[in-house]
Amino acid sequence: MLNLRQLGRHWLHSQLLPVLESGDDPLIGGQAVMEGVMMRTPKSYCVAVRLPDGGIVTRETLAPKLSDKSRFWKTPVIRGCGVLGQSMALGMKALNFSTEKAIEAEGDGASGERTELPPWVLWLNIAVSLGFFIVMYKFLPLLATQQLQGWMPSLDNQVGFSVVEGGIRLSIFLTFLFAMSRLKDIRRVFEYHGAEHKVVFNFESGREVTVENAQGFDTWHPRCGTSFLMVVMVVAIAVYAMVPFDGFAGQFLARIALLPLIAGLSYEIIRFAAKHQQSFFALLVRPGLWLQRITTKPPSDEQVEVSIHALRTALEFERLSGGRPMVA
Repeated sequence: MLNLRQLGRHWLHSQLLPVLESGDDPLIGGQAVMEGVMMRTPKSYCVAVRLPDGGIVTRETLAPKLSDKSRFWKTPVIRGCGVLGQSMALGMKALNFSTEKAIEAEGDGASGERTELPPWVLWLNIAVSLGFFIVMYKFLPLLATQQLQGWMPSLDNQVGFSVVEGGIRLSIFLTFLFAMSRLKDIRRVFEYHGAEHKVVFNFESGREVTVENAQGFDTWHPRCGTSFLMVVMVVAIAVYAMVPFDGFAGQFLARIALLPLIAGLSYEIIRFAAKHQQSFFALLVRPGLWLQRITTKPPSDEQVEVSIHALRTALEFERLSGGRPMVA
């Protein structure tokens, strides 16, 4: 049975999904989970989790891209919303699997039986996470900036208001991220996050994917969700500066309604920056790379081994499912 401690761990990990997963739509991408890594190929994904006895357990599932199902999801800006929505959904499934294995390892599952999280856990997590996001990154920054308006006449214009609000939003985000990084469980996830990045780098280099080769690469990657979130912060400032409403209610509702547009625009910037490394937009990605010093940590060889196992299993599942042959 799921207890409050396990429920709390599950919720804390879910708050980090945006910074732990790929913010783009790559050939190969991944995400860190509890004691493991999820690796995704074009049409499938695999979650690999290290068990207390040293073994590795996996779950493989088909996950074709939305753009393969409909041309609608290939439309600029819209495609970003589709990619991110699907990534979050797959990330939550991967996290659920790793949580189930953690519960079994703690002896809460009956011996020899598989533990499954009840549906209400998923929906409660989504509801609480959404409410937490709106309060922390929409409601509080807007409220604080409006309170400052009485002391700072310069905030009476939309641009100045949006810049200060963006600074408050970023400060809340960085404070929360740093506080989370001090927790032992989260630090372990950040180590697996580093392992995932190293293995993706190794695969993209064309060299044989091994623990030794992977350990030679950096832990920060330009397609990381951390970089994407930093771009979102900047794009939000520009978009909110054009909101014509003056009252708190109108501005607050506009900030919620504009979330898909901001996410879509940020995706296009990340996509463009990846292809044009010398462009102005590439500069927007750099703060995310710096921030990955917090969200990624040097992994052990055993953690890199789990990441490689997830990648190879995902590639093999892709091949057996009729997908594009690739080698790790």
